[in-house]
Amino acid sequence: MHARVGDLIARIRAVYLGCRCDLLESCLRAWPDHGPDRIVDARPLPVLRWLDTLELDVPESCARVITALRATAARLAWRQTYTVEAVGAEFLDHYAYTELIGERGPVSSRNLACGLLLLGPGTLYPRHRHDAAELYVPLSGTASWQQGDGVWRERQPGTLIHHASNEPHAMRVGAVPLLAAYLWYGGDVSQPSTLS
Repeated sequence: MHARVGDLIARIRAVYLGCRCDLLESCLRAWPDHGPDRIVDARPLPVLRWLDTLELDVPESCARVITALRATAARLAWRQTYTVEAVGAEFLDHYAYTELIGERGPVSSRNLACGLLLLGPGTLYPRHRHDAAELYVPLSGTASWQQGDGVWRERQPGTLIHHASNEPHAMRVGAVPLLAAYLWYGGDVSQPSTLS
């Protein structure tokens, strides 16, 4: 399992390396130089039913992540930040993330957190914020992002999206599921998101 998780993490890093952004330089310098160093308990969630429907007609680096994820998804710890009372059962049925690097992931780090977010079709991820700044890269599916009070902007797979610390943001998924990589840095990377 460690080898497969390590391969998945390496493929996510390659996606970020391909983005060529100044913000990424310090994040990638803080990227742990070791592979998985702990076991996390696998936790499947209903949203995983969308994994086999993820589009592979995406940039090659994104498709490589999807392929690696399909091989190891059932052994990852999928989590949800919110309660039914806060977001409703339908949202939770279409939402999960897995942390691969961070205080809860198989690769430990206190300086950054990196993982994958999966949202089912037609899902609105409500406005939320977190202490850490964030760099998202959609890997499959097209969704619209809203930052602050700005207009909704459709983002294609392979596009880098930056959220400043505590900047409210939301996502709206179209007809196909969204898989996105996230990278949290600068700030408390262990503090969960809160709804705005």
